[in-house]
Amino acid sequence: MTHLIVLFMWLSACAIQDLYQRQIANTLTLGGTGLALLYLLWNGHTWLGAPASEGGLALLIVLLLTLPGYALHKFGAGDVKLLIALALATDRLTVLGTFIGAGVCLLSWTLFASKIFPLIYQRVTPSETPPLDAAPKKVPFAPFLLAGFSLTTLCLA
Repeated sequence: MTHLIVLFMWLSACAIQDLYQRQIANTLTLGGTGLALLYLLWNGHTWLGAPASEGGLALLIVLLLTLPGYALHKFGAGDVKLLIALALATDRLTVLGTFIGAGVCLLSWTLFASKIFPLIYQRVTPSETPPLDAAPKKVPFAPFLLAGFSLTTLCLA
């Protein structure tokens, strides 16, 4: 249980930094990857207790899912490194569930945010607010990964 809480706190730190700064520091992603890899090599199992082969398979799945998106500029490097660290710390089911859950949350956000934000801006802020078209089109992905990981953890528990 402690390992899961530490992993959740690390993902939360990455998500908060991605949300505010639109990038994730290498100290968080590469540090998490290095620690997960050292733990995997030293103990023979992942941070959450899966066999080392599960961690390797999860890493292969992450690379297959994220590298094409990175090459097409749909994923940032921080998102790819974050998912690599998550793969080395968990197993394939957790990684797939996190990725699918993040996709569902991102789709929900995309569909509903365009309908909700104009209502919020209309009621709360004065007319000098910048138009919604001026907002950046690319949303940070790490908060959605955190949501996907949380949903996956709840479903698998």
